[in-house]
Amino acid sequence: MGKISSVEPTTITIESEYITLGQFLKFAGIISMGSEAKSYLSQNETVVNGEKEARRGRKLRPGDLVVLPKGTYQIAKR
Repeated sequence: MGKISSVEPTTITIESEYITLGQFLKFAGIISMGSEAKSYLSQNETVVNGEKEARRGRKLRPGDLVVLPKGTYQIAKR
């Protein structure tokens, strides 16, 4: 399970109902190309709402919390 951090999460604002985990990684600047998502997820622990996640197609919705080695992110709706 991901570490709990006392640091405020970085807010990622989306305009649609959801964003996939692969799209999120690119949008947040974690990866440079969408094709890198599968490799990134297999090599880095990713936790969504307290559960390990490795599916690049996982739908992230407003309110979801994503914990990655590079930081913690909160999904919000514009």
